[in-house]
Amino acid sequence: MNAIAPFSSHEAARQWLSRLAQTAVAAVHPDALLPDNLPEPPKGRTLVVGAGKAAAAMAAALERAWQQRYPEAELSGLVVTRYEHGAECRRIEVLEASHPMPDDLSEKAARRMLEAVEGLGEDDLVIALVSGGGSALMTLPAAGLTLHQKQQLNKALLRCGAPIREINTVRRHLSAIKGGRLAAAAHPARVVTYLISDVPGDDPTLIASGPTLPDDSTPADALAILERYAIEVPDSVRRHLVADTSAPRRDDAGFARDEEVVLARAADALEAARLAAEESGLAVRVLGDDLEGEARDLGRAQARLALTLQGEITEPVLILSGGETSVTVQGDGRGGRNVEYLLGLFEALKGAEGIHALAIDTDGIDGSEDNAGAQFGPDCWARAKAARLAPLDYLARNDAYSFFAELDDLIITGPTRTNVNDFRAILVLPRTA
Repeated sequence: MNAIAPFSSHEAARQWLSRLAQTAVAAVHPDALLPDNLPEPPKGRTLVVGAGKAAAAMAAALERAWQQRYPEAELSGLVVTRYEHGAECRRIEVLEASHPMPDDLSEKAARRMLEAVEGLGEDDLVIALVSGGGSALMTLPAAGLTLHQKQQLNKALLRCGAPIREINTVRRHLSAIKGGRLAAAAHPARVVTYLISDVPGDDPTLIASGPTLPDDSTPADALAILERYAIEVPDSVRRHLVADTSAPRRDDAGFARDEEVVLARAADALEAARLAAEESGLAVRVLGDDLEGEARDLGRAQARLALTLQGEITEPVLILSGGETSVTVQGDGRGGRNVEYLLGLFEALKGAEGIHALAIDTDGIDGSEDNAGAQFGPDCWARAKAARLAPLDYLARNDAYSFFAELDDLIITGPTRTNVNDFRAILVLPRTA
């Protein structure tokens, strides 16, 4: 097979990468995941709770599959998702709240879920539908703390470039619902948690800060993280983190019957893309599904890899990676980690012929903007120069969104209603001379 043929023009390569990204996202959508993973109905009630960017789509897929398999079995509940990420459900109520910054509706949703699981018995079943974004969407401050305090600490953690595992450790220990507390409130009912992972390493306790899963971190760990990044800690928060003992333990008897199932992860999206690329005759290098670090630095590192690889190959190669980078915000521009990664990559490549790249957040929203990410080809360097766009200036302002908007290279999909974090693809064609 002549693998170069599909990339005979810049536009052909662009369209191929776009279709590849669509294939990756489709592989991790709830519609493809839940029908084969239903639990048996219990003797008592079945109550659904959940939070995350994929929670409404998960609820809709669960409802349809439940109706087909158990048409006589009762099902009810409520989930919360990001604004405009809803899906049509008949038995499960869908609430919407703010992300990435929690709002009053985030707190109301959390309170309603705790109220919903009160008084359940050991013959009842709770199905928890959890995906990335749930930490902000289901926010209930611990006793003595306020929503405003959590908002300010969340904003500081997001701006300082802390990795998601550290951010969620802090969130868990400032919460009255995360870190297994929602499941503890539901016991003695059995809790089955279905997760779509957006965290590097796919630790279930980190996804949406683990509302139904206890973990081994401590309040002291959370305080140490805040101090490491020199984040101002209000006295009430410090007192709470020094004295709190409310988190359930892994060995608490109530968790013995519980179960968690990770339905999808970044590796699944990358595998779908790998298979599709190999069907097109490409060799594929998967760098990992859990890459972290500063977004622009990862872009520059992968640019060096692509240039080195290009000097060694005679057939096209696709480089894939996933994970969740971070951005240390120092400017006042518009952006997200995927476009910041791409701009670092773009600047380092400097228009190298035969290298095309795409990066998106699989939920369809890169940061807090309206785009999923962006893509570029070697022709974009000349177009940027003609438009007097200086990549380093845009990086200094954390303004990668505006840079790619000027080139009309943003990718806007709208909400995908799933979330396994970043999907990055670099197509490297052999040098022609």
